[in-house]
Amino acid sequence: MGLRIGDIAPNFKIETTKGEIDFHEWSKGSWVFFFSHPADYTPVCTTEMGRTAQLSDEFAKRNVKSLGLSTDTVEEHNGWINDINETQNTNVGFPIVADKDKKVAGLYGMIHPGESETAAVRSVFIIDPNHKIRLTMTYPMAVGRNFTEILRVIDALQTGDQYGVACPADWQVGGDVIIPPSVSMEDAEKKFPQGFKTVKPYLRYTSVNK
Repeated sequence: MGLRIGDIAPNFKIETTKGEIDFHEWSKGSWVFFFSHPADYTPVCTTEMGRTAQLSDEFAKRNVKSLGLSTDTVEEHNGWINDINETQNTNVGFPIVADKDKKVAGLYGMIHPGESETAAVRSVFIIDPNHKIRLTMTYPMAVGRNFTEILRVIDALQTGDQYGVACPADWQVGGDVIIPPSVSMEDAEKKFPQGFKTVKPYLRYTSVNK
């Protein structure tokens, strides 16, 4: 079985463009956006690395550390970063794992033989401060990730944790949220004094401040 939501993200020690890291120690107390790439010096990956760097302030506001991975060396990563900074008009400041032996890619199930025997697909892991995997997404090699969705789901997860709510389809920050069916009407009235709308006994909307 591969890694699933709710699993503890496996720890690893490895070289990155920011030196060697112990993943659990490096990420302690923060959320993590951990994402893999097929290879350095490839076009879609270049735009994704650049977009992650461009959104560094947005990730920081959410207490999220970004960590990239590609099955190339630190030297190759550093050369590629120069191209990313130039072509994407940004400054890559987050570490990129040098997984040349594919150990981490194998640990996290990032190698999909139907796509490639040697290159990682575009995997996404959102990991919380307790090292628990909260979301996984996998994109094919030829399709870049939707970073609006990545930020949206982080907002939804953090809102759910803070207020004990769920988020409906297409939810955005500021939108109504859902009171879980496990919360009784009596408890809901205490927990959400701002009030709520009952559409069905199992479908109750309320508002919270993110």
